[in-house]
Formats: sequence, C-alpha cells, structure tokens
Amino acid sequence: MEANLQQHQPTAIATLGNGCFWCTEAIFSSVSGVLKVTSGYCGGKIENPSYEQVCSGTTGAAECLQITFDPELISYESLLEIFWQTHDPTTLNRQGADEGTQYRSVVFYHNAEQKQIAELYKAQLEASGVFAAPIVTSMEAYSKFYPAEAYHQNYYPQHREQGYCQFVIRPKLEKFRKQFSHRIKP
Repeated sequence: MEANLQQHQPTAIATLGNGCFWCTEAIFSSVSGVLKVTSGYCGGKIENPSYEQVCSGTTGAAECLQITFDPELISYESLLEIFWQTHDPTTLNRQGADEGTQYRSVVFYHNAEQKQIAELYKAQLEASGVFAAPIVTSMEAYSKFYPAEAYHQNYYPQHREQGYCQFVIRPKLEKFRKQFSHRIKP
C-alpha cells in the first residue's frame, strides 16, 4: 500500500509597519502569494500590549502586520516593493493624520538575509530619487509579535461602510489595485 504523503508548502514571514494596520492589512490581504495577514504590535518594551497602550505612544511598539507568504509565489523583495509604494516612508512617525512612534515606517527583519535585502532595497530607492525627501524607514531586529485584539483583524471587509474605511482605506486600496494589478489574488 502506497502512503499518502502531503508535500509541505514552504512559508516565510515578513513583519512590516507602515502606519495604521487597518489600511495595510486590507492591502496585503489581497496580494497573491500572501497566505495570512495578522494585525498586531512589534518593537516595544511591554509584553502583550493593548491597543490603548500602543496608542499612548509610550510602549515603543509599532502597529504592524505579520505577513505569512509563499516565497515560491511572491518574493520578500516584492512585498517590500508594495510596502514602500503604499505609504509615505519619508514622514517620521506619521502616516496621514496618524502621528506617533506607533505609526513609524519600519521593517522588522527576521534574519540577516531579510535585513540585507531591506537595506539594499532602501538604498536603491534613495539613490533613485523616487521620493522627494529622505526615507526614514527604520530597520529593527524582530523580537516578538503580539496579535492585536480580535476586533482589529480583517477590519476593512467587516466595516466597509464606516467613514474611515470609505475615505481613508478605500482610496489606498484602489490606488494599490491600480498600481499592482498584477499582484492581486484572482
């Protein structure tokens, strides 16, 4: 009798902070090759912080996404391209009306390879002059990720009619879909 063996699919994780996780979760959830997106907090000095603690700006944690992806379908470099093109990496501790260190532009690298790729990509962007101001995205070693409260997960699809979703998230999502139509899940 032949054994029924299932082949293990390789996955990788990227942890990125580029402002409000409600906006960025909506973008990365629609990317082909992305298997799971979890909104949460990383880079702080408090164990398992709450949303209210992170919003206070005193924890050192950033709102971010933990992105599980299939590197055979989408590369880490491609995720970084989407990351840098869907927020303003030139504003220190600010994205739109959201202000504070919790909204900083940050790459939490999981290993030396991710750090090298992210630093090289950032240097190439700076050299290209695509942004009028210097890129302030920080590179921080990944420490621990804390998932945000359940009501933050999958926020946009559950609250499409809310004002914030209509006037902030939807335009960002439409811009992403136009710019990265080749990256959208079928």
